[in-house]
Amino acid sequence: MHLTATNTLAALLWCAVAGIGTWFVLTPVRRHSFTGLLAALVLTGSAASTGALLGGVHTMLVPAYDWRTLLVLTVGATAITCVAAVAAARRFGRDTTTLRAAVAEIGEGRVPVVDGPRLSPEVESIRQELHMTAAALAETREREQSLEKARRELVSWVSHDLRTPLAGLRAMAEALEDGVADNPELYYKQIGASVERLNQMVEDLFDLSRIQAGVVSREVANLSLDDLVTDCVTSLQPLATAQDISLVGTVAGVTSISGDAPELNRALTNLVANAIRHTRPEGQVNVRVGLTRAEPTPGVPFRGHGPLAEVIVSDECGGIPDEHLSRLFDVGFRGEAARTPRTINSAGAGLGLAITRGIVEAHSGTVDVRNARGGCQFRILLPARVTL
Repeated sequence: MHLTATNTLAALLWCAVAGIGTWFVLTPVRRHSFTGLLAALVLTGSAASTGALLGGVHTMLVPAYDWRTLLVLTVGATAITCVAAVAAARRFGRDTTTLRAAVAEIGEGRVPVVDGPRLSPEVESIRQELHMTAAALAETREREQSLEKARRELVSWVSHDLRTPLAGLRAMAEALEDGVADNPELYYKQIGASVERLNQMVEDLFDLSRIQAGVVSREVANLSLDDLVTDCVTSLQPLATAQDISLVGTVAGVTSISGDAPELNRALTNLVANAIRHTRPEGQVNVRVGLTRAEPTPGVPFRGHGPLAEVIVSDECGGIPDEHLSRLFDVGFRGEAARTPRTINSAGAGLGLAITRGIVEAHSGTVDVRNARGGCQFRILLPARVTL
């Protein structure tokens, strides 16, 4: 029998009918599981091969004495393929089980491990991505929880700080209205001081919300950090004198930076005024400015390059407990017993240092603190515009 287009097409037709028929017959099996899908693929292939063989025998392309042997071989190959399909299905089932477990862990708020059973490369890459995503989500949740905790603490502290001067204002106003104030002039001065304190708290809240919204450092210009520090020390000299504090400024060289002068002046003023408020009587606050190549504190991101402008504010507050150092720049934090201000009116709402950090970070810098020589040493690092 010679090979012709007619008998070839006939054999192919037998093959197509057998394969397509088997595929549709096994539809329930295919839809049941991945194992059933692989079994359907194998059986469809086997049916198509068998159909092609029978079509070849029918059209006499295959001799009668050969087709039984070929059929036995086809059945054997199908059996081996089925075994391989079952093994592949079990491997895929294990991979999917591992992925489901990872997704369940993410749903419970945990980070799935990546050192579990060995997976196929494609599924392993998915597990790695799930792990990184879960880690990022966990970090975001921790940050949100920290911010929410800070917000609650801030609301609590601000509410307390507002209640005290408001109660005083009410009492003094009622005394003045009833004419029972012994010294009206003193009452007027106290009312003015309380109003000024309330106004400062409102300004701090406004500045903090503006910084957290990223609205800072819009008017960037070349600045002399030496002049900024000198102006800051000069403006705070009366406050230091009134509290019997020696305020000393030291300039180690011309230091040029880029930034917003009013914003940076606010950051420096908060830092130096905070040092003055918490320094012991007859103590000293030293402010030094210069250039350095020292790296920032390990673990604190720094976005500057090249030489660094450095401002160091040293006080004599008695030190800060180590467990409070990492929280000193948090919004509303005022838990450091060693830094309790000497007068009630000098106490703030715990926003000054948080505002300082926000302004410094908006200028691609860092601010940190450490205990040193019976007091604290605050350090601001900013990218400098000059080379050492």
